[in-house]
Amino acid sequence: MPVTLASLVQHSALKLTVRAGEDRLGTPVRWAHASELADPVPYMEGGELLLVTAMTLDAADREAMRRYVRRLAGAGVVGLGFAVGVNYEDIPDALLEAAEAEDFPLLEVPRRTPFLAISKAVSAAIAADQYRAVTAGFEAQRELTRAALSDGPAALLAKLAAHVDGWAALYDASGAVVAAAPDWATRRAARLTGDVERLRERPAPASAVVGGTDDRVELQSLGTGRRVRGALAVGTAAPLGTAERYAVHSAVALLTLTTERSRSLQAAEQRLGAAVLRMMLSGQHDHARAVAGDLYAGLLDAPFRLLIAEPVGEPDPAAEHPVHAFAEFLESAASRAGEPVLTVSEHDGRLVVLAADGGAVALACEPYTEREAEEAQVAVGMSAPTGPIAAAGAYKQAEQALSVARRRGRALVEHEELAAGSVLPLLADDAVRAFADGMLRALYEHDATGRGDLVASLRAWLSRHGQWDAAAADLGVHRHTLRYRMRRVEEILGRSLDDPDVRMELWLALKATENATMGPAPDPAPE
Repeated sequence: MPVTLASLVQHSALKLTVRAGEDRLGTPVRWAHASELADPVPYMEGGELLLVTAMTLDAADREAMRRYVRRLAGAGVVGLGFAVGVNYEDIPDALLEAAEAEDFPLLEVPRRTPFLAISKAVSAAIAADQYRAVTAGFEAQRELTRAALSDGPAALLAKLAAHVDGWAALYDASGAVVAAAPDWATRRAARLTGDVERLRERPAPASAVVGGTDDRVELQSLGTGRRVRGALAVGTAAPLGTAERYAVHSAVALLTLTTERSRSLQAAEQRLGAAVLRMMLSGQHDHARAVAGDLYAGLLDAPFRLLIAEPVGEPDPAAEHPVHAFAEFLESAASRAGEPVLTVSEHDGRLVVLAADGGAVALACEPYTEREAEEAQVAVGMSAPTGPIAAAGAYKQAEQALSVARRRGRALVEHEELAAGSVLPLLADDAVRAFADGMLRALYEHDATGRGDLVASLRAWLSRHGQWDAAAADLGVHRHTLRYRMRRVEEILGRSLDDPDVRMELWLALKATENATMGPAPDPAPE
């Protein structure tokens, strides 16, 4: 424990006597300093026990002593040691009254006790306290190391919480709570997610202090590079002492090593996962299972989904790559749920994820279906549920869904959404519109001369599946007139309407140009 005025008073060799400020003897003493200056405050840092003989002080002047004591108390001086039998046989009443008025500790120092003895006692006590703190810190480091090696981060947090007489929590790279000790601290730690997010935006190492006086929380980033790999929160009722600080620093170092080791293992898993994925996509699912072994805990045998993610726009080189952030988000979700997940970062910036159908990763992706790609900074395509045999087909499904997500400006599109919806929104593409424009332009140019309404007639005929009477009735013309117009369409386009592929292409072209800016079709020419 730190040296205090009380411990100095109890020091048998010093023979100090308390004359005022008895209620404040528990204040820690940072140093003992002798000064005969009338105003020593400019040379004080706070926390000192000031020793005087009143050589230059008029200690009998009440007004002067009131100012003197008030200045010392305001500067953070913790007490005054007054030597008797030197310049004054006893402590003057003026100084006693001033000290009592400020409740300022005033110690009587007998003539036979030199100031040097008090300074040595303070120095020795401070050194002993620092030694105890260092020793306690090393012991805490050993305990934390044993806990981390034997039982992992959760056991380390439990030891740390006991050492600081408070609570501790570990956050992953996404800012989610991984573990906390004691158990009740999980809810408290969850309320600091916003503070952890702000800490993650700063280059590592970074720290912050949040909370009030009765629940002071220190946040420490984890990681050796610029990117924060996680965070440690330590909550206490008071600022950390030296021994507690050693324990926290040891915990940060151990958790950082664990995090970096995890990143190295993840890199190795990435390489293995890439090989497994290539085997599955090439149809070698049995070999893929054999290579993966138990690493993915049955993921390859159960229904799974394939996700493909790409960045939207040009990523900011000074910020975290959006695909990397998305990968960490999904991996954290799987880790919290205890589920396996296979993630592969491809050379072109793509991310491929293989995750259990209906699992934590799929649930974590749900909010992305309602977000814009620009806001999320990623575009993601998700396949339908599948198994190892159909992995190649699932990859194509994910690519198709990704293409639609990019075209629609969506953050995530599921393949089932394409099958359940209409193909018409897919026509809202510049290449499709250019094709439609080229195919129909001759008909629009013909109609613009006022020589007939071939585009409207073609649309009506196709919509009625080539039924002449029904289409002619829709147009309000005779069926022979409609037959003539369809022959003109074939002549102008140089294509036969008997070909079902031609009819399909013309119908899609008409749909693609309905909302295009090609100008309205002219009114039908009179028959």
